[in-house]
Amino acid sequence: MNENTSSTPRHAANGVRRPWGTLWRAATVALVTVLVSATSVGAIVVWKVQSQIDTVELTDGDGEISLPALDEMKGGFNVLIVGSDTRKSQQKGHGFGSVGSTLNDVNILVHISEDHQRATAVSIPRDMVVQIPQCPQPDGSKSGAMSAQPINVALWYGGLGCVVLTVEKLTGMDINYAGLITFDGVAKMADAIGGVEVCVDGAINDPHTRLKFPKAGKYTIQGYQALAFLRSRHGVGDGSDLGRISSQQHYLSSMVRKIQDEGVLLDPAKVYGLAQVAATSMTLSSSLSSVDTMVAIALVLKDIPRENITFVQYPGTTGVGGVYKHKVAPLTGIADKLFTALKKDKPFQLDGDATGVGSTVTGEAPDPTSTAAPEGKVITGLKGQSASQVTCAVSNKY
Repeated sequence: MNENTSSTPRHAANGVRRPWGTLWRAATVALVTVLVSATSVGAIVVWKVQSQIDTVELTDGDGEISLPALDEMKGGFNVLIVGSDTRKSQQKGHGFGSVGSTLNDVNILVHISEDHQRATAVSIPRDMVVQIPQCPQPDGSKSGAMSAQPINVALWYGGLGCVVLTVEKLTGMDINYAGLITFDGVAKMADAIGGVEVCVDGAINDPHTRLKFPKAGKYTIQGYQALAFLRSRHGVGDGSDLGRISSQQHYLSSMVRKIQDEGVLLDPAKVYGLAQVAATSMTLSSSLSSVDTMVAIALVLKDIPRENITFVQYPGTTGVGGVYKHKVAPLTGIADKLFTALKKDKPFQLDGDATGVGSTVTGEAPDPTSTAAPEGKVITGLKGQSASQVTCAVSNKY
């Protein structure tokens, strides 16, 4: 491959804050189908939601379209959730700033195991330097392959499909489904779900995202306050994106517990609200946008025990020179262990407190419906947490 150094878009080093995505987002549209499609009124609601969804085709590097069949839900599958930093058509006045290019600053690959009993969400740091393959363009041409670029430029070079091809190359995983969400969509999702409780271990005042917590404690956040929490880099951990990822995983785990414990997805008003947000604030791959596929995915996701829902960071480190200067370098040894386990559908465990600098474990919230013992070998050095671990975001004291 040849490294492309011309016409390079703005990178994360410019200090602009970023958005976030989550594994449950793809399931929310699906779950409204399951809950309301039994009646004629429900069928109209489903049609109304689905008719608003923007879709794209996923292709290989040669532009050939390959749609997964519905019966693939009998086995394992992968979903990529992408968060875009676009300011176009987004509500003003929430500390977004003004940015010209559109980058994929959140990339979460969700793997569902073959037996549908485990879900692993891998967050890939936005500044991780990776190979970007050639990507088909709308006019039929192809972008040039690049050997060393931050992963968050893939959306700028070739849209959602290019992000999918890049993550496939990085991880060796085939991605069946993909969705992209915007700033406003994240805020509206938090509103539709009724807010998420977060914990902070100290006061936070981040002028970049306008996130403020006066003291340590628990807070229920929603709307643009939730978005500010998820975007805050300077307010948590050591001020890095790696610290922010573990803070985001604290939020995601708390959200999963709320969904399970409070029956959020059994409330028709909340379910419809979630589906509306997904339909109007997301772009979905055509493979994910059909009612049949959404129903199939929903049926898979709804019964996974919380201790088997794991959020991890793609292994990486900072402080390396060369093409990795001021960026994140992959730790391929740890990454190989992670993706070998996922490809072979082998369970794995994290170290006791592996959450990273952005959050810390404070307790356990086991699933009362599950008594399964932990399985698999520990992957030493892998950062993350399960949805059963109760954590607290660490305020930036550096």
